[in-house]
Amino acid sequence: MSLARKRENSVVSHGQTRPGGRSARVQASVHKATTELLEEIGRDALTIPAIAERAGVTPSTIYRRWGDLQELLADVAVERFRPEEDPKDTGDARKDLELWVEAFAEEFSSAPGREMIRDVLAGRSGAEMPGAGKPGKCSAYTKVQIEEIAARAKARGVPFPDTTAIMDHVIAPLVYRILFYEPPSAELVRSLIATVYELSLETAT
Repeated sequence: MSLARKRENSVVSHGQTRPGGRSARVQASVHKATTELLEEIGRDALTIPAIAERAGVTPSTIYRRWGDLQELLADVAVERFRPEEDPKDTGDARKDLELWVEAFAEEFSSAPGREMIRDVLAGRSGAEMPGAGKPGKCSAYTKVQIEEIAARAKARGVPFPDTTAIMDHVIAPLVYRILFYEPPSAELVRSLIATVYELSLETAT
């Protein structure tokens, strides 16, 4: 198991526990139905009864578990943040970081990607506590990916910026631009990464 997978499991175990058994099956079917209907009919026409019918559960099951449609959408968005695979390993940690961040920026700059971020931020769970709840889990998933690249760099004896510095100086400004300005370019991604590398070298000396 890679370091990223171990840390992802830690994210789950220290946050919301993954459901098991019937609960897991209900969550999976409801998440799948929600994702399919979002693609088929769009957000404006989406309702809990429609999701329940597609998922093969009763609307009351969804209301008991999620409370309302917005909280369900936030939960679905968090799951879509969960990394499906480790960052690509080219043998060059800086290149790996550039490729991963470029893919991150491209995915979340799309209309569905922006909606995912907004859904996570609109969810109730932990919204009143910075770094907690659904936003905190998404942040942790992002850190897991960066830390996987960092671990490979360390194993090769290659200098690599601190994860917190990358979150502050690369990920944070990208998310701000995605939500409030314009989609970031690949050139901007590389520029931000170059800056954080320069800062890390200054700190090291």
